[in-house]
Amino acid sequence: VPRSRTAPEKSDLRADLAVLRRTPVLLGLATTVLGYAGVFAVFTYIAPLLTEISGFKEAAVSPILLVFGGGLIAGNLLGGKVADRWLVPAVLGSLVVLALVLATMSFAIHSQVMAVIYVGLLGAAAFATVAPLQMWVLDKAQGAGQSLASSFNIAAFNLGNAAGAWLGGAVIAHGLGLGSLTWVAALLPLAALGVAGLALRLDRTATLGEPASIRS
Repeated sequence: VPRSRTAPEKSDLRADLAVLRRTPVLLGLATTVLGYAGVFAVFTYIAPLLTEISGFKEAAVSPILLVFGGGLIAGNLLGGKVADRWLVPAVLGSLVVLALVLATMSFAIHSQVMAVIYVGLLGAAAFATVAPLQMWVLDKAQGAGQSLASSFNIAAFNLGNAAGAWLGGAVIAHGLGLGSLTWVAALLPLAALGVAGLALRLDRTATLGEPASIRS
């Protein structure tokens, strides 16, 4: 790799950390956590869902997960292209689609054919949110601390993974059963939609509160 002759920008840790005091950035991170918690509340337990509810043999689980992999590639590409042109619709739309897939998966999982299709749809819907959510946070964190905010958003995805797995375990442990996982998981992207809506409302309020000369 050729050595860059451009002097690296000086980093001010205090200025970078100040990005975490911005309400829009925090709301963006919360949206990421909630959205991805819904994905992993189901995906963590996909093997028992397929074997105990759909009736697949354990040997079939790995090939079915390849369908999930194909879905995530397609969803990631589609989410990135849409977010590049229409960021806000991409964020809101991907969360709506994810909630719908999780909710209707409750019925689909009882059919082996539909279960395979929905595993692919879950992969596509889950990863269609990745690029929009990442771009959403970067948009809110413009200026000092943007790179740090990007790193924190990756951590938010991982926090959502852990929170979703914990929630799924709690649902099963409290006797609601595997079949209820998808219903409960669908509530999380809906909660993420609410947080995103709040962020948009705050943005609108802040814009209306600016002097006309600044807005122009």
